[in-house]
Amino acid sequence: MADKITVAGVAVDTRHWIGGQRVASAETFTDSSPIDGQPIGEIARGGPAEARAAVAAAKAAFAGWAATARAERARLLHAIADGVEKRIEELAIVETTDNGALLRSHRRGVMPRVAHNFRFFADWLLTLEHEDFETRGHANHVSWDPAGPCVLITPWNAPLMLATWKVAPALAAGNTVVLKPAEWSPLTASLLADIAAEAGLPAGVLNVVQGYGAEIGDALTSDPDVRRISFTGSVPTAERIAVSAAANLTPLSLELGGKSPLLVFADADLDLAVDLAVEQYDNAGQVCLAATRFLVEESVAEEFTRRFVEKATALKQGDPRDEATDIGPNIHPRQLEKIDGFVRRAIAAGARAVIGGHREDGQYYAPTLLTEVAQDSEIVQEEVFGPVLTLQTFADEEEAVRLANDTRFGLAATLATGDRERAERVTARLVAGTVWVNCFFVRDLQAPFGGSRLSGVGREGGTWSFDFYCDLKNTVTAPGGWKDHG
Repeated sequence: MADKITVAGVAVDTRHWIGGQRVASAETFTDSSPIDGQPIGEIARGGPAEARAAVAAAKAAFAGWAATARAERARLLHAIADGVEKRIEELAIVETTDNGALLRSHRRGVMPRVAHNFRFFADWLLTLEHEDFETRGHANHVSWDPAGPCVLITPWNAPLMLATWKVAPALAAGNTVVLKPAEWSPLTASLLADIAAEAGLPAGVLNVVQGYGAEIGDALTSDPDVRRISFTGSVPTAERIAVSAAANLTPLSLELGGKSPLLVFADADLDLAVDLAVEQYDNAGQVCLAATRFLVEESVAEEFTRRFVEKATALKQGDPRDEATDIGPNIHPRQLEKIDGFVRRAIAAGARAVIGGHREDGQYYAPTLLTEVAQDSEIVQEEVFGPVLTLQTFADEEEAVRLANDTRFGLAATLATGDRERAERVTARLVAGTVWVNCFFVRDLQAPFGGSRLSGVGREGGTWSFDFYCDLKNTVTAPGGWKDHG
């Protein structure tokens, strides 16, 4: 196996990054591009041995990193951000090749956000404090102590952005990290290791191991030296991780699937509502937060659908490297087959495809809108994770809320209305970690992020990230009684 491959002119190391060194594996797996289905290269395929080595390296580096002054940790995180910004074009083209998301989005939004992740948590670290308080004259002081080695397992739909959303606060908090990227999009995690090393991050503070699912994941999540696990992905995988972590009572943060609603009331700005609806095809529908269930008030449903179809059918699907492309490919043949299976079963059960409903050439699925779907049907209840949306109608506010909350999930919800009081009433009743009113996908890193029900456990973002990645300590000191050493 070659140690490096060239992706769109960018050299990418295919080996693991453990303890400040590149480490090969006896076995490899093939990484292919969803753009054309062609192999990109052979990637080191780690297992229990590599998992143990990475955790051991993180454990060995922990004491030194935890003792590093906040200002120095922050400086190094800013240096990593500088390195990201210098390589935005390289990171963008590699990730587009690897996971098929739009190159223009990577250039203008995603990779700048990667750098911002490091800068935000570096700066937040320097202001992190809790107001001291007294109890019967005793002083209370709350501090955030680094927890230890953290295992971070990230998904394939936004590989580097979601990885650094975890890596940055974990490192800022004084922890060491073992990052396990998704096997379908591992390449930019390897580049991140290079950038961190060039920035001067000490050896073993950040480790990157690659491999397939449980063969390496079980070893990472069951290791007794791991003190935090953060995972973004599917519910079944989260259940396996929870079982694995239970033996050591390792704290978990889980950001899982969604089946989020878009509620459109008759008093909404209909053009805005349609824009929000069409935006749900972003990243070929491979967005956990996507509002895939349209719930539209009966009186405007026909007009909403007409405008939506007009706008959605104008989207251009094709090569994500083309500036004019709006929708790229889906990540993997298995994912494409899963998407198609959902749609075929829905249509067989009586659903009607207003647009789409079929595969295109290669790994592309036509943007789809299904109507005449039952609330208890699979297509309404289960996450598809592709460019497949459903539309149902409601008669009144009560029915809208009931339908919106009637799934096992609770990650997000989007609401379109021109009535402020209605917005307040409805958002108060929605089960969701994030609710957007007349907007979508506006995220501030200081806000808590996570899901309810099967959409996850815990919250990260701002101080919530430090609460998770640290052991909070309260020191209670009695008044007086100090000896004079003068």
